Amino acid sequence: MSQANVSERSNWLRLLHILGRCRSIRGQSALELALAVPVLVLLLVIGSDYGRIFYVSIGVNSAARAGAQYGSQTVITAADSTGMVSAAKTDGSNLLNLTATASQCTCATSTTVAACPTNYCTNAPQATFVEVDTQSVFHTILNYPGIPTSTTLSGKAIMQVQQ
Repeated sequence: MSQANVSERSNWLRLLHILGRCRSIRGQSALELALAVPVLVLLLVIGSDYGRIFYVSIGVNSAARAGAQYGSQTVITAADSTGMVSAAKTDGSNLLNLTATASQCTCATSTTVAACPTNYCTNAPQATFVEVDTQSVFHTILNYPGIPTSTTLSGKAIMQVQQ
């Protein structure tokens, strides 16, 4: 064999060796991607569930506060339980199955309004308070082992009525 043929042959062998390595590297990358994608998707779903539960929790508490703010405007709105529930449900309209209850109590002696717990009345002996309780059920996207698929989140707001 001449020197040119040997050199040309060794160039071809180097090229075939490099191409074989590239194929091996491409296969390795595809395998790594196939192993990593399910883990990354699972982390994405877990992260979105984590964010959603905080979103619903903030919404439930915000709805309770909106209902209590409506009821704390005057003594007349404090007696309007339907209006407080409506205000809470309007604020939490983006939450599924939001339930709300509203009540009022007074520190003064009254036959028509329930008495407040004593810890409400320490700083305001003649005050009236409104309380709005809200609840919504949160459902996870996936069933995780050891974690319940649904959880009831609740919110509560208590405000003193403006006299």
